[in-house]
Amino acid sequence: MSVQARDSDVEALHRMGYAQELRRRMSTFSNFAVSFTIISILSGCLTLYAYGMNTGGPVIMNIGWPLVGIFVTLIGLAMAEVCSSYPTAGGLYYWSAKLGGKNSAAWSWFTGWFNLLGQIAVTAGIDFGGAFFMSAWFNQLFNYPLDPPHIIVVYAVILFLHGLLNTFGVRLVAILNDISVWWHLAGVVIIVGCLFFIPGTGLAPAGTHHQSVSFVFTHFVNNTGFSFGGASVYVFLIGLLLAQYTFTGYDASAHMTEETKDAAVAGPRGIVWSIVISLFAGWLLLIGVTSAIQNYTAEAGAVVAPAQIFVDAVGKNLGTFLLFIVVGAQFYCGMSSVTANSRMIYAFSRDGAVPGSQFWHKINPRTRTPTNSIWFAAVGAFILGLPYLWNPVAYAAVTSIAVIGLYIAYGIPIFLRLMAGDRFQRGPWHLGRWSRPVGIIAVLWIVFIAILFVLPQAAPGTDLKTFNYAIVAVAVVLVGTGAWWLLSARNWFKGPKVQGTADELAKIEADLAAAG
Repeated sequence: MSVQARDSDVEALHRMGYAQELRRRMSTFSNFAVSFTIISILSGCLTLYAYGMNTGGPVIMNIGWPLVGIFVTLIGLAMAEVCSSYPTAGGLYYWSAKLGGKNSAAWSWFTGWFNLLGQIAVTAGIDFGGAFFMSAWFNQLFNYPLDPPHIIVVYAVILFLHGLLNTFGVRLVAILNDISVWWHLAGVVIIVGCLFFIPGTGLAPAGTHHQSVSFVFTHFVNNTGFSFGGASVYVFLIGLLLAQYTFTGYDASAHMTEETKDAAVAGPRGIVWSIVISLFAGWLLLIGVTSAIQNYTAEAGAVVAPAQIFVDAVGKNLGTFLLFIVVGAQFYCGMSSVTANSRMIYAFSRDGAVPGSQFWHKINPRTRTPTNSIWFAAVGAFILGLPYLWNPVAYAAVTSIAVIGLYIAYGIPIFLRLMAGDRFQRGPWHLGRWSRPVGIIAVLWIVFIAILFVLPQAAPGTDLKTFNYAIVAVAVVLVGTGAWWLLSARNWFKGPKVQGTADELAKIEADLAAAG
């Protein structure tokens, strides 16, 4: 990258009022890699696969997936356009502040808090899913128990390791993210190849077979307990959670822009390409896994359904190897999620919106990373996963919280950009005349899914074992932050804070350089 381009990135950040505190080392590919890794088709598609098997079945995976993918692509395009104008780690809540007009501080406040909720929930969802699969892998290797307490222990260890890895600095994480892209793509090819070619041959257990094309694309299953009139439509809709949850976290490309070269173009490209490549690769993966189902009832009831499908379709040894590929991908995914989550916490704290902001905003002078925010993200995710100890559907609730929190935060700046009309100053990456229709469809879809995924996911939906506590988490954030805003924050939170004049920004950068 030329000196001129590097100066342009720093100057753009200065115009937004911030010093270059984080090291700008990421390439366009590395920025894309963070979002692609957090979307992680080997995480989202497979950790909610059992949910899909019981809530719609094959039709929800292989028809629902591309349906959701089209809408998510439109959301990503709308977000990318705004990202190009405001390439800063604050991302969504900063965008809302700049587009919100006279109520900009309120829009920024609520966007930030829903983004924070969604970021923590998606980290919990990823690493908790990783704990399921890692526990299943351990079970295949040495009969590790698959009860909730043992899975929670694995979950805690994974989060701790992700905290440590992120503490070491952005360079290590960037290298691992680059590796992760190829791990995911090669992993999909290996898994799908094995599941397509081995069942029914001498390399597989006797009696294995492939499912028919009609089964893979049209077979519908309802194991939710709902049987009212129109239940099939309802079950199909709530089953879309599998795809919608997988397509989360691509706002990471925006949160990493202060560490990315040519950020006003690289950030938008990272958002869009991570979605598009995941759409096609994930569809191929879902078709491959569904075609290899051997005993639907038994596999749908397994603690980790895809692990059982692998073993049944290709044998224990190769199935355990495929499971290892998935575990590796999920570990990379969780690591990137903690990275993006910590940057959002860092930026929101930099602007004084989080209790204890001075502590969470602190930068480690040696690694130039927000170490305290990293551990905020890890501990917050651990707490959110604890209800699994007494609620077996808690994991689906966590994924619902992630979807609702993140997509509300995605939708607010898109809506405000529509309201801004010609007042919106486009960056170098934009949609031209397609901006308005794309934005309208994106906002309507977000409103629809925000309502959909707080609804019951299993009958009766009112007792401890089937209650979808996503509505509680969302309500707590909405009521809590709303009350805080009305009683206090509106008097002192004015949106993103600038860090000073050009000379003051230069001094912050010089002090950090000297300390490092």
